[in-house]
Amino acid sequence: MATMRPDATVRDLLAALAEHNIGAVVVSPDAATITGIASERDVVRRLHEHGAALLDRPVSEIMTSQVRTCGPGDGVDDLRRTMTEHRIRHLPVVEDGRLAGIVSIGDVVKSAIDELESEREYLVDYIQRAP
Repeated sequence: MATMRPDATVRDLLAALAEHNIGAVVVSPDAATITGIASERDVVRRLHEHGAALLDRPVSEIMTSQVRTCGPGDGVDDLRRTMTEHRIRHLPVVEDGRLAGIVSIGDVVKSAIDELESEREYLVDYIQRAP
């Protein structure tokens, strides 16, 4: 899980996103508390307004500061609902008040596909065993 300090530049953010092949990072001064979240979308939207000068500005200027989070025990259906209702693609996982990880929409979709595949296998096996 990648984090970035609020005073890091947008250029640093883009480098981290590319290096880790991810779409967002949690903005945190200490890798434990959440100040915000910054994504590729945040960069693109602000580039339109500010141009290339944006690259040398701090991440804190473009991040989303009201961050929805989840807990380690939250169900996939709840995560999917939260992501859909709030039109977000990343949910930081908070445990005991500290950042513990991040769940992406890709993780949620993969879980749903795995669940459907398991159900399909069960049904095929059931049908094949029927007298």
